[in-house]
Amino acid sequence: MDTTHCAVDGWVDAIPAPGPNGTATFNLVVRPADFDTADEDAPDTVVTCTSGDPRIIHELLNGIQPGDLLRATGTLVQPSAPGEPARLTVDALEVLGTALVPVLQDMVLDRYGDYVVIFDADRDQVPVFTAHGTWVGLADNPDAITTLIDIHERVIGGDA
Repeated sequence: MDTTHCAVDGWVDAIPAPGPNGTATFNLVVRPADFDTADEDAPDTVVTCTSGDPRIIHELLNGIQPGDLLRATGTLVQPSAPGEPARLTVDALEVLGTALVPVLQDMVLDRYGDYVVIFDADRDQVPVFTAHGTWVGLADNPDAITTLIDIHERVIGGDA
């Protein structure tokens, strides 16, 4: 196997995941170095990254999201067969740029005072309930939650 110590700049394509034996794994999508002059159909390269460093693992699992631009430095192992991704064992990680919009992870519950809302990454609409479980309604998007709560309080009156 051919190994090289190098730095790789690329975008995270999915939420980093815990790996075996106290590691974390993620994929970086790397554009060709000559992207401006390369053919439009030139493929991106996917580099599979793993780290066992507790500080890097913490950052990957708590602060990194899809779309973030990272510089991962470590030992690169070339694939043993064509079509397999290169593997990078990361010993240093630098965030070069963050994604513009945070990505919700599956479903998230949030409180708005006496109200509970459920954010679902696959839907724009947001279900709204009172903290006691009474249905309030379905907000068309996150920006409409407070309007829906205000209407509910005017109709029902005060406390949820």
